[in-house]
Amino acid sequence: MQFRQFGLTAQDLPIVGQGTWEIDESKRELAIAALRRGLDEGMTHIDTAEMYGDAELLIA
Repeated sequence: MQFRQFGLTAQDLPIVGQGTWEIDESKRELAIAALRRGLDEGMTHIDTAEMYGDAELLIA
């Protein structure tokens, strides 16, 4: 996993993140498994937005 410094925060983030567009419309078990797999692989950046539906609820 490649990392880059995020802005002026000095925090290293993976250059690849997990998107959650319409993840709340997927089968819950599969969506959670995909998120966990990404976390296991070191993908700590999970992209969410208001227009992504209830992605935050699923992630929580």
